Amino acid sequence: MAPPQPTATERPMSDTTANTPLSQLLSTRQRTEASGTPRIRFHVTPDWQQGRTTFGGLLSVLVVQAMRDVCGADWPLRALQTNFVGPVASGAFDVEVTLLRQGKNVRQVQARVLQADAGGTEQVGGVLLGVFGTGRESGLPDLRPAHQPAAKDIDSAFKWPYVPNMTPAFTQHLEFRQAEGGLPFTGSDEWHSRVYTRLNVVDGVDSELQAVMLADAGPTPALARLRGFAPASSVSWALELRPVVVGDATGFWRMDKEALATGEGYVNEKTTLWTPEGQMAALGYQVVAVYG
Repeated sequence: MAPPQPTATERPMSDTTANTPLSQLLSTRQRTEASGTPRIRFHVTPDWQQGRTTFGGLLSVLVVQAMRDVCGADWPLRALQTNFVGPVASGAFDVEVTLLRQGKNVRQVQARVLQADAGGTEQVGGVLLGVFGTGRESGLPDLRPAHQPAAKDIDSAFKWPYVPNMTPAFTQHLEFRQAEGGLPFTGSDEWHSRVYTRLNVVDGVDSELQAVMLADAGPTPALARLRGFAPASSVSWALELRPVVVGDATGFWRMDKEALATGEGYVNEKTTLWTPEGQMAALGYQVVAVYG
């Protein structure tokens, strides 16, 4: 989930239906340097916004790509810690990448998302820490959580509509079909959701980047408890990934969310992401601020 989603009067009225595929955002990146520190520059179009800021899942995907560009793409991503510091508008922004430590099996990389404000002063939009690790021999047996079926299959699940200037702009790039739990702002008594989801255009986007994006694609199920709209904002996000092989590149993943605790305007939640083949791909933990 991205940083704050504004009220209807705050939503930008610019064209948010340009439908720029993720592969194009990735392919147009440029490498620069500032004071000897590598940077990767991205240009994000308005159709990837959530209110006045870039969708947090997209922001994290672009940062992971920047980490790979600077520090290597030879090891899989094992963990990603994200702090959403401030809004990142559409247009250009830089990802400043620093290699903190390179060991035999683990690489730790820090990144800062930087964007100039109206006065030309760089502001920090996010701070992320990526942990990349190569596989190693182990005496531990493999443990893979079982994938339990949802109450509804893909064909019978409710398909979320995309409504320009009402639903977040980035959702036009994804398909959502809700199998369990209440819809946001409907006064449901549910604290969980099960949603089938996929990226509409997967060409040029590998399964690891898809996993990062899809693990952050849906709102906290706690919003279903509310009767009426309220903005929500991810404050911090901890993502743990398992290397997986996805056979059906266009298949539906499943995003299972649980609200673990709420109070004082914050939600602690857990997300489990499953591949189209039913493998656990990621575990995510978020602190979400709800302004209502």
